[in-house]
Amino acid sequence: MKKAFALGFIALLAIPSLAQEQSAFGGQLHGNFQLDGQLYLRDESIDPTGEFFPDEKFLGQGYANFVYADGSFSAGLRYENYQNVMLGFPEGYRGEGITYRFLQFKQDGLDITVGNFYEQFGTGMVFRSYEERGLGYDNAMDGVRIKVNPASGLELKAVLGRQRFYFEKSPGLLRGIDAEYNLSSELFPKLDSAGLRWTVGTSFMSKYQRSNDPFLVLPENVAAGGIRTRIAKGPWSLQGEFAYKANDPSSDNRYIYKDGNGFLANVTYSKNGLGIIAGIKRIDNMSFRSDRNGSTIDMLVNYLSPTAQVHTYALPALYQYATQINGEEGIQLEANYKFKRKTILGGKYGTLVSLNYSVIQSINKDFIDPSLDTLRTLQGYYSEPLVRGEIPYFHDFNVTVNKKINKRLKINAMYLNLFYNRSVLEDGLGDESIQQNPDGQKLMSGDIIIIESLYKLKRKHYLRTEFQHLNTQDDRGSMVMALAEYSIAPHWFFSVQDIYNYGNPNADQKLHYPLASVVYTAGTSRFQLSYGRQQRGIFCVGGVCRVVPPSNGVSFSLTTSF
Repeated sequence: MKKAFALGFIALLAIPSLAQEQSAFGGQLHGNFQLDGQLYLRDESIDPTGEFFPDEKFLGQGYANFVYADGSFSAGLRYENYQNVMLGFPEGYRGEGITYRFLQFKQDGLDITVGNFYEQFGTGMVFRSYEERGLGYDNAMDGVRIKVNPASGLELKAVLGRQRFYFEKSPGLLRGIDAEYNLSSELFPKLDSAGLRWTVGTSFMSKYQRSNDPFLVLPENVAAGGIRTRIAKGPWSLQGEFAYKANDPSSDNRYIYKDGNGFLANVTYSKNGLGIIAGIKRIDNMSFRSDRNGSTIDMLVNYLSPTAQVHTYALPALYQYATQINGEEGIQLEANYKFKRKTILGGKYGTLVSLNYSVIQSINKDFIDPSLDTLRTLQGYYSEPLVRGEIPYFHDFNVTVNKKINKRLKINAMYLNLFYNRSVLEDGLGDESIQQNPDGQKLMSGDIIIIESLYKLKRKHYLRTEFQHLNTQDDRGSMVMALAEYSIAPHWFFSVQDIYNYGNPNADQKLHYPLASVVYTAGTSRFQLSYGRQQRGIFCVGGVCRVVPPSNGVSFSLTTSF
């Protein structure tokens, strides 16, 4: 029935587009398609017990988006198929169906969407509905969204619905409203004429979920609200947001009755080749899900951005930071400077130097002794907002130099010093357990050196190389990585790489992880075929992470759009 509905709806959307020349319709049909799959091979070296080897040797997944737009009206759907989901993605993705469909109307400052939609209030501390396909993360809303501009400089948003939970819907109902106003252009035009832009905003989100716990009296309505502002003038910009959430006992906070709050602020400066970003963030008990019993990445209502740089190089990416929704405090400083051409440090083509420093740790938590306090579930712990916690979570200091040597060669070099608390970020150990046994923490610290080069061999022919080295005595020990990519624009791309874990404390795990890939691109279509090993690790995007198991096999990916 679902398949028949999907095909019929797609055909209905396509008819006006195909018959444009013979009708008055001016609409168009657009879309994209992706198919991924992997044939898994048994590899006892990386998986001795076969724990991660699937019963089904070939796993695959795919989706197709179709959007029809005609003037003020648009409609679309997405069909997804998981037969079955590839390793490392959430197990809830099993099956197929239409997971996203919507109707949208825009006219005269009014925007109404019925069905599925993605939306965000401010930075997302109160509400963010979005998709990150690489993580297998999708908390799309299903309901109604209204956006309107009732007055100049004022934007209002209202949402009502339930979140996606794989092929079902979350048990909690979400209701929210957001307002943002441009003060400088409307109330204070003199500020606008002086080049100062000032906006303020506020958000409110409420979750309703029935209480059916036989032991706890749980709040069925949980509210969260926030205020924010942004001021910019010339090269300077200041952004800040504060959020508050009512008590929300859940599996994340071990069902304590404690309010939550969060604060973040960023200052940026950019002028004459110099760019500086300074940020600070503190969150306390800000887990917010549309199901109080949810876990991992399921049904998150809000988004807490990481105070750390997101690395794309292979070895630093093994130790990405995951935002700690129950509490963290962090700062991030980043500076970039472009030395001008024909100077001592700039040389003939100029030189870009970047510095980044992030440090994140626990917040102050004074846990209540359950033997002395019979109301333990009322609060759980107390926290002083201006007092830092004692447990280090993560720090990252790195320096990057980007230099064009000549017309054919570009070099990118990075040094990175890293600290990573595996007990917190991988095992999910809570602060109370660590405070009771601080010597039991699993910590990782190390230094990484990366050298990347891009060389133009001849017209449309390029060779890119990478050399990475991680020096550490912790976790899996030291590693070295080498990569070579050869591309022939615009169609062909060939890549070979190898990661050698030569410093692993387990002699049987001093392994190579080779990977070879070939990519062919034609127009908007791209096909990739790869073969090799994947080591275990944590894969993160924007502070949201999932565990990636070890695997070996042949994988492919096909994407196209129209």
